[in-house]
Amino acid sequence: MSETQNRERGKSDRRGRDNRRGRGQDDRNKNDFLERVVTINRVSKVVKGGRRFSFTALVVVGDGNGTVGVGYGKSKEVPTAISKGVEEAKKNFFSVPRIQRTIPHPVQGEAGAGVVLLRPASAGTGVIAGGAARAVLECAGVGDVLAKSLGSPNQVNVVHATVAALKMLEEPEDVAARRGKSVEDVTPAALLRARKEEVAS
Repeated sequence: MSETQNRERGKSDRRGRDNRRGRGQDDRNKNDFLERVVTINRVSKVVKGGRRFSFTALVVVGDGNGTVGVGYGKSKEVPTAISKGVEEAKKNFFSVPRIQRTIPHPVQGEAGAGVVLLRPASAGTGVIAGGAARAVLECAGVGDVLAKSLGSPNQVNVVHATVAALKMLEEPEDVAARRGKSVEDVTPAALLRARKEEVAS
């Protein structure tokens, strides 16, 4: 093979590798979600020949901008269990009402023996929460919030209680319409100012 042909072949191979790298980058951009693995457990099932082991993974997925979901995956391999959890979490996506980076009003969620209380916080406070609740709040894009676990410390219960609390959140307009009052009457002054700043920006 001549030197010219070798040079052309090398350029073609490099272009192919560059194209493959670019395609992978595009795939990552299309699937731009935050993923948090909360807990991985090994479970066993007693069968005739002995014990059969598998793994379960509790995963939280969100876009960091008001959308979040929780999924539970099970498989004989840990990576497969996580992948199944991610897919289930995406099927369970729901929207979280926010005012800037906090929640509109205090709320308490329960799941089994788990109880989680969420309160709005001023800008710059950050996410004051334990690991399991923090994963849900960060993936949902809630950046300033006070969270307190009042029940079981079990991470699965805490995650589902946090999700239950977020699903109970309402926009100020919805609360005002239900109570027959104005938005100003049902929304704290600090949150009203935050909303006006958000609209202005």
